[in-house]
Amino acid sequence: MTSSELWTRATAERYDVEESEMSSAAVLGPTLAFLAELAGDGPALEFAIGTGRVGVPLRERGVPVTGIELSEHMTAVLRRKADEETLPVTVGDMATTVVPGAFTLVYLVYNTITNLLTQDEQVECFRNAARHLRPGGRFVIELNVPPLRFLPPGQVAVPFDVSERHLGFDTFDLVEQVLESHHLTRDGDDGRYRRGSSRHRYAWPAELDLMARIAGLGLERRVADWDGTPFTQDSAKHVSVWRKPV
Repeated sequence: MTSSELWTRATAERYDVEESEMSSAAVLGPTLAFLAELAGDGPALEFAIGTGRVGVPLRERGVPVTGIELSEHMTAVLRRKADEETLPVTVGDMATTVVPGAFTLVYLVYNTITNLLTQDEQVECFRNAARHLRPGGRFVIELNVPPLRFLPPGQVAVPFDVSERHLGFDTFDLVEQVLESHHLTRDGDDGRYRRGSSRHRYAWPAELDLMARIAGLGLERRVADWDGTPFTQDSAKHVSVWRKPV
């Protein structure tokens, strides 16, 4: 069993509402364009497809999409948007689950590779992507750059969202290379807040490149966002593309 934490039914039911900004046209438009161009005329496989935030509209663009998802509850929400024939999903972990077919594109968005809490599992995720790719196919990951430069000596917490309805901050275990995201979310208008947390193994771009080499993939492109902004030392995240040799 993968070390990824399972999404509960309650969390899955709230997901689309709480992540509505990530489903906006401003966010999804560049994401879908980027992925559709890489998929070309071939099929795509999404690791950790979740509720179909990306997979469903990518399928609507004409790209055949298959998904792997660990949480049955997230898959149940996706099923309200697309049936099994339209968008097949296998319940399983993205590091080892194998589905039929060979794909021109495998992709993993929104920091989800960090759900795998060990380096070995993250390496196996790359190997699993390579296993599913056609020669010349590409593996794409969207991932934040670890914000460790914001940690002064002795501090272990970094806020990432301070707004009227949500307070979010990460705490870091620098030895284990694991961060824990903490959330205080306003629940309704009566002043109550709901607390939640999740654990993630962060990784640097150079570490991911080595994982890709272990899996037989080579870095083709790295940009700072789905719009293709150049990646620099000041970039807060990256979209990286590795290619399987022809």
